[in-house]
Amino acid sequence: MKKRTLNIITGIIFTILFILTYKLFIGKWDDNRNLIVQFITIAELFIAFINFIPKKDYGLNNKKEQKKYSKQNIIAIIFIVIAVPLTVLAGMYLLDNKNYYLISILIIAELLIPFFISFENKKPSIRELVIISVICALAVASRIAFASIPQFKPMVAIIIISGICLGAEKGFLIGATTAFVSNIYFTQGPWTPWQMLALGAVGFITGIIFKKGLIKQNKISVSIFGGIATLVIYGGIVNLSSVFLYQINPTAMGIVSTYLLGLPYDLIHSASTMFFLWFITEPMTEKLQRVKLKYNILN
Repeated sequence: MKKRTLNIITGIIFTILFILTYKLFIGKWDDNRNLIVQFITIAELFIAFINFIPKKDYGLNNKKEQKKYSKQNIIAIIFIVIAVPLTVLAGMYLLDNKNYYLISILIIAELLIPFFISFENKKPSIRELVIISVICALAVASRIAFASIPQFKPMVAIIIISGICLGAEKGFLIGATTAFVSNIYFTQGPWTPWQMLALGAVGFITGIIFKKGLIKQNKISVSIFGGIATLVIYGGIVNLSSVFLYQINPTAMGIVSTYLLGLPYDLIHSASTMFFLWFITEPMTEKLQRVKLKYNILN
């Protein structure tokens, strides 16, 4: 009871700090300082919310699911890890970043190949395809819905949840497809294949980590993992793409400066992923697990 009372008091304090920070500082400095203040307000709001909501652990994996990967899974993983990065590099060096639509479609085709390999020993399930399509549509809609708020989007959180519930291969497929389809709204370009690789990598690594049970299955652990994955995996790949796309002769200092310039945006994106994971992981996971059990769809 004492701990709960302390949480409520702390939540009220951080809510007041959020309101004061927003009213006093947002829009009164240059762009760089505004990014820092925006990150502070998101952090304050996040801390306020986690203090108001009781902490509750929840299971993410079905006991019937296998912890080990089959031969088909391993082939799919090797194919994804090797083929997709090589395709992105081929588009950059051989096609001079001009045929980015072709590269994007090739990546989608490469992602579908291991997806169909996984059906080798079982009948293809239309239900499974529908679930993947719905999650992709939800991730795309979430990015568009928050288009007016820079970097503050639930898209990566949804992709992480798909990796947790559906596995590494489907997590990669959902992440890459989401990047391609959402860029129809946000404009396609040579950055699209890199974003497909980055979002796919987030879903892919999430699936592997949670399949092996390397992270505790509770709100705090999943939220922290989501923040780190957004900052390191997605931010790391997208910032690297900026180096290759916009620097003719990349240097060590140029690479470092690119990452430093992108850090404020990456921190906001990371904080927003943690924020959304805290609230949507449990309800989305429960629904997906229920559908998987009902229709016998396992990783």
